[in-house]
Amino acid sequence: MNKKEWKELAESKVIFLDGATGSNLYKKGMPAGVCPEKWILENPEKLIELQMEFIEAGTDILYAPTFTGNRIKLKEYGLENDIQHMNHVLVGLSKEAVKRAKEKYPERKIWVAGDLTMTGEQVYPIGKMLVEELIDVYKEQVKYLLEADVDLFVVETMMSLQETRAAVIAIKECCDLPIMATLTFNDDCKTLFGTDPATAVVVLENLGVSAVGLNCSTGPDKMLTVVEEMKRVATIPIIAKPNAGLPHLEDGETVFDMQPEEFAKHMEELVEAGAAIVGGCCGSTPEHIKALTKKIGSRKPVPCNTEKVRALSTERKTLQFDLDGRFMVVGERINPTGKKALQAELREGNLDMVLQFAQEQKDNGASILDVNVGMNGIDEKEMMLKVVNELTLASDLPLCIDSSHIPVIEAALRIYPGRALVNSVSLEKEKFEKLIPIVKKYGAMFILLPLSDEGLPKDLDEKKEIIQIILQEAKRQGFTEKDIVVDGLVNTIGANKMAAWETMETIRHCKHDLGIATICGLSNISFGLPERIFVNSTFLALAIREGLTMAIANPSQNLLMNVAFATDLLMNKEEADVNYIKRVTQNPMTIVTETKDAAKEVEGSQNFDKVAEAVIKGRRKQVVDLVKEALEAGQDPQHMIETMLIPAINEVGRLFDKQIYFLPQLISSAETMKIAIDYLEPMLKKENETKLGTVIMATVAGDIHDIGKNLVVLMLKNYGFEVIDLGKDVPTELIIETAKEKNADIIGLSALMTTTMTEMKTVIERAKEEKLTARIIIGGAVITQDYADEIGADGYSRDAQEAVKLVKRLLDLN
Repeated sequence: MNKKEWKELAESKVIFLDGATGSNLYKKGMPAGVCPEKWILENPEKLIELQMEFIEAGTDILYAPTFTGNRIKLKEYGLENDIQHMNHVLVGLSKEAVKRAKEKYPERKIWVAGDLTMTGEQVYPIGKMLVEELIDVYKEQVKYLLEADVDLFVVETMMSLQETRAAVIAIKECCDLPIMATLTFNDDCKTLFGTDPATAVVVLENLGVSAVGLNCSTGPDKMLTVVEEMKRVATIPIIAKPNAGLPHLEDGETVFDMQPEEFAKHMEELVEAGAAIVGGCCGSTPEHIKALTKKIGSRKPVPCNTEKVRALSTERKTLQFDLDGRFMVVGERINPTGKKALQAELREGNLDMVLQFAQEQKDNGASILDVNVGMNGIDEKEMMLKVVNELTLASDLPLCIDSSHIPVIEAALRIYPGRALVNSVSLEKEKFEKLIPIVKKYGAMFILLPLSDEGLPKDLDEKKEIIQIILQEAKRQGFTEKDIVVDGLVNTIGANKMAAWETMETIRHCKHDLGIATICGLSNISFGLPERIFVNSTFLALAIREGLTMAIANPSQNLLMNVAFATDLLMNKEEADVNYIKRVTQNPMTIVTETKDAAKEVEGSQNFDKVAEAVIKGRRKQVVDLVKEALEAGQDPQHMIETMLIPAINEVGRLFDKQIYFLPQLISSAETMKIAIDYLEPMLKKENETKLGTVIMATVAGDIHDIGKNLVVLMLKNYGFEVIDLGKDVPTELIIETAKEKNADIIGLSALMTTTMTEMKTVIERAKEEKLTARIIIGGAVITQDYADEIGADGYSRDAQEAVKLVKRLLDLN
């Protein structure tokens, strides 16, 4: 049976399954305590007879008696080495029942499902069985069932969602046949491991099963709530295969109390509630199935929902959200960047701080936990698996898997028992081609990051174009708009005055034009500015107004969180009033800011001449006219650079160091000085030119961020250095070859991401191998002095002004 045949069948009629195998075989003489599969092989006609009775009663799909035919269960009877033969023959018996029935009912089509169930082993971290080992156990049985030519698969009577996932993954990695999956639910409408009906549907439907539901544990009269909850969120058929009521002992035998007519009556209620595939479990006889098929007849099922819910989940809880719902925070703290204590713990394999951060972020209002363990000195993949396993037990918040390495993401998705969010998929060739299929395979959602191999989009139109390209490819691979969250890609307002507007327009476009959720990282917007929390909080309020769904942020920042709750309140979102009051009363705060008499500090700059003052004040439009005036007054071009421009940029550096000037002023002044130097350069006497040194600048391989690097280039040029800017995502070999060719004095390396910073070490090692004399300096948002010392760099600077001082010191120019 292929997926098309399955879809046609499921839409045409309510599908009838068979009834109980075990309890009916006991009636036919099977003793208690024996291996059912072995007894069936010894008494094949008993099984064939029973299954023919089910077919005569109206069954469309027979379950092959391979229920516990996996290696682990068979080992309990010493039969693990007979696994291939047993599965082959057991499927063959069901095929024989179908063959004999077809002679009597030639017009009917009956399918045989390969049946898988629990192994009895607990999955790590609760037990010792690793997910990968469990997948291999199921794969072995699946391959034998495929050899026996089953038409489809059923994974049934499951108590653990994680174990169900493992079985489904095993089947998907072996074939493309339809998969039905059913779990057992207790009276509290949860599985033994705490999974609720909606969570089971969200995880398994997105994992790729063709139908999902419940079986065993109770009669049909107790299944209505679970079926209704599943139907509410599912876009695939719902399965109901209950017991024939409750068991009790009668003359020493276990019997079930629900007669066929009563069973059929309650089953009709389940069909009306949305169950589209029905049958019986323990205690249900061919008479129960006959009463069921007679009651339901050939009626069509309640149509499936046409749209999926937008949801993430853990194993035990689902987080549903929509475009007009409450704003959510993705807690950013489980990330070693800039956290020395966390780095030290991770290197020791200690996860106490990770668990502490998880709990604190939940307590402070986070809805999702971002998990990034990228750092130097550890095996990122191994550490990611440890952290995901620990958080699976410790937290009920869904995880956002955050890594630049595809194998790390895939390893995390493979073991995560819920539905995760992946951070992120871009138009960079590697991620675009390889990561989308992986996200789809494991049923995750993903953050769409509008970047390409060319780097940041040059304008809003290019950003929208990148979003559209990724969206179309994702749809081609089976995703919908509800599986994607677009990153608004926040740039710093200090470097791009349109940064906030461009992000707002991206959010508006995604919500209103595309119907897609959005996310952003807040802190970029205020980089280089004083009192950043005010910029971040105001930006957040404006973004929520435009439709921002979630943001990656630190939920312990009370002002930021209170603004988010207040914005929801003002926008009249559901329960926003109660949430706001609860938030601010539990997190009282007083805002105190440090005051500085910046005006007096800047006032001292008024003593500079007009050209220098123009540089200090960043007067780009006036500086050329002022330079011309100075030239007409007899000033020498070289003298102007030495006595006006360089002192002016030094003064800007002083103001920047004292945090009186910030990134926007620094950029503006540097650009003003560049304009002046560009005008004067043709007039300079070549013999008077002094070459201070040659600097190679590059953002390392794999990293496409270059704002900070560009500013360093500009500042170094203004101070008279020859700077060769190799750009971003620069291969190590190109850096080394250029340094040789240009006889560079300094190699400057930049990186913004923890996952690319290790390339710096590669460059240093290659430089040593080539015996280069160039000194190597490093910088970037994730870089620290400790890291520079660790990898053997000659220097580290935290910003452009400090980089100039560092280069001068290394070249003895101070």
